[in-house]
Amino acid sequence: MKLSIIVPVYNEEKTLPVIVERLLAINLAMDTEIVLIDDASTDGTADVIRTLEQQHQIRSFFQPRNMGKGAALRRGFKECSGDLVIVQDADLEYDPHDIVKLVQPVLTDEADVVYGSRFSKMNPQVLSYFHYLGNKVLTHISNMCTNLNMTDMETCYKLFKADIIKNMELQANRFGFEPEVTAKLAKTQARIYELPIKYFGRTYREGKKIGWRDGIAALWYIFKFNFLTSFEESFTPALPEQYHPVTKNKSAMV
Repeated sequence: MKLSIIVPVYNEEKTLPVIVERLLAINLAMDTEIVLIDDASTDGTADVIRTLEQQHQIRSFFQPRNMGKGAALRRGFKECSGDLVIVQDADLEYDPHDIVKLVQPVLTDEADVVYGSRFSKMNPQVLSYFHYLGNKVLTHISNMCTNLNMTDMETCYKLFKADIIKNMELQANRFGFEPEVTAKLAKTQARIYELPIKYFGRTYREGKKIGWRDGIAALWYIFKFNFLTSFEESFTPALPEQYHPVTKNKSAMV
């Protein structure tokens, strides 16, 4: 099997070389590809990407204008070639060594999708209370709408079988990707796992980009993609039948 690691990048010229080196250092028993999507960075990120291309076997694509994380991920999902696909932020908040653990339930055919949860005792870092509370509230509301019992809907680390994510009709351009993809997965029969991961949250001074406005937008996306978007609108006809929701036969229930 082959794993595609999709890295959306916006103004991360300092952290990008570090995260790429860490990704290259992980020991996976499968082929991997790193796909960088530059979201029209305004610092020196584009030059850093071109240097990394010369040094390593990395694929990169450049958005014509700044469109947001969700749009960058759509581009990455379209361009990647792996059997499995995982999202990796370009900052240093997530430890790529956790990817080794996240792929295991899929390799043993126990899961089709795996989320990495930051909110576990495995994570020793004391996090910002309000950031933690915001994430927990959004996850709780999402769970009530999807009927999924998750602890961290907003996590970056989401691993998919490629035939699921490539056939998902994604719309959100910014950080709405997280509630959108979760709502649409809940409409399927995909087997979803959640495993604890390490997390090293950074501050806004250090470059954190998500803000309170994105939290408000997430509430709209939770409602929209759970209640205003059907399964047929959420996936292409090419989605394998095994992931389709079970259709109840009313005549058989009489």
